[in-house]
Amino acid sequence: MAVTQQEIENRLWDAADELRVAMPESQYSSVVFPLMFWKYLSDTWEHRRQEFQAENQGLDYSAEEAREIEYRDYQDFELPLIHPDTVQERRSSWTSILATVTRPGLGQRVRASLQAIETANPDKFSRIFGAMTWTAEEVLSGEVLAAVMQAMDRVPKMHEGNMSYDVLGGAYEYLLKRFSDGSGTRAGQFFTPREVVELLVEVLDPQNRESVYDPTCGSGGMLIASANLLKAHNKRGYTLKLHGQEAVADTAGVARMNLFMHNLTDFKVEVGDTLKDPLFKKSDGSVEQFDVILANPPYSLKWKPWTKDPRAIGGVAPLSSADWAFVQHMIASMDPLKGRAGVVLPHGVLFRGGQEAAIRQRVLDDDLLEAVIGLPANLFYSTAIPTAILVFRASGTKRPERKGGVLFIDASKRFTKAKNRNVLTKVDIADMVRAYQADFDADGNPVDLTVEAALPARLVPTTEIVASGYDLKIDTYIKQAAAESEDLGTLIDAYNVARAERQKTEARMLAVLADAGIEGFDD
Repeated sequence: MAVTQQEIENRLWDAADELRVAMPESQYSSVVFPLMFWKYLSDTWEHRRQEFQAENQGLDYSAEEAREIEYRDYQDFELPLIHPDTVQERRSSWTSILATVTRPGLGQRVRASLQAIETANPDKFSRIFGAMTWTAEEVLSGEVLAAVMQAMDRVPKMHEGNMSYDVLGGAYEYLLKRFSDGSGTRAGQFFTPREVVELLVEVLDPQNRESVYDPTCGSGGMLIASANLLKAHNKRGYTLKLHGQEAVADTAGVARMNLFMHNLTDFKVEVGDTLKDPLFKKSDGSVEQFDVILANPPYSLKWKPWTKDPRAIGGVAPLSSADWAFVQHMIASMDPLKGRAGVVLPHGVLFRGGQEAAIRQRVLDDDLLEAVIGLPANLFYSTAIPTAILVFRASGTKRPERKGGVLFIDASKRFTKAKNRNVLTKVDIADMVRAYQADFDADGNPVDLTVEAALPARLVPTTEIVASGYDLKIDTYIKQAAAESEDLGTLIDAYNVARAERQKTEARMLAVLADAGIEGFDD
């Protein structure tokens, strides 16, 4: 019987919930994800070994020949033999160590197993399990670790013969969201709400065999969503070449595990500070270029500004905020023929002065900015402030009618209130994508009137933006129609109130005059 999504999610959460006696929910991910991935690797390895043995039963292979055939035709990675204690040699598999949970030193054996897997598979799993500080007895007792492992062992076998990668990847995503919901602002370090990711990917529209890059990839959600979008459109998501860089090593490990569990193996996730040390480079030392670049970087991050860097078009972002530095890096990373980039940033990037204004001017003068999409407030775990998606295209690659202009879309009122934050519905996302893809007339208005009815949107010539001092505040350019509508409604309401008050006053006055014997006053 096939394993249901609900079943695996419930059992994984039962395992995570064993940690409640030992640590806050915000720390669950550092333990649960490595254990879950270890079990997945072990279940997969053992399943493929059984396949090898069944299909080669009775054949007279030497031990060396058997190993060569198994790892050539069946296994994608190795679970090496280790010596985790002085009792006996064990394989570094989940089942081998699970059999020892009642003995002292469980954390030490788990750590030895995970390190052995990393060492035996340096191209695939180098540093994938993170720092593993939780394996220390003083951080997580052997009793609690044993309880977590025993509960997780009740999760059905995690291999392709027992559950689809859609179920497995979905379970991983479920835990990411569940941990984020319970982690407050800390979740913003590695998790972007999935509906925001979906919107950004839909706008950038990756295609088969394109390269996709996230310079602040967190848990890898944007890379996975890019592949999922192609799959949803009956295209080949597995053909994408996925690249990510993440400053936090443990979070990069989460991303790698996430990608593997979605059966996406053509990826590279590097660890390092993208602004200080970009790790995807060409042979001449310049940054590598990609077809699609997308990111939700840390907002208004204090950083050490570049002193001399070819990415710094228009100037260098100030010490107080690296927002535009991330944009400059993404622009430099766009393929010159079809590159496009989308980034989520706070509204301050649209209007702040000084060095940021100089960069904004250069970007507009070079006609690199295609669209600004204003999002609602309180969408994110890490901040309640409103944000915007900025869409860039490599020089000269805009649609002809959009050259020399910027599309503004105001989606700030499109949200549904949820428990901890606002969310975007499927309809909200579809309306935003439709507005982004729409045609606009010579006056900058949508040709399809249903687009305008759904969302305020306007294609603004760059000359108008220049006349406004290169200000990109959304309400500078599409507030007029909304304001006129609002003013008309306000005037009508005010008129009706005033008219009612006048009628009441006149009635009282006439009554007083009548009591005094004075008549002849009519409307």
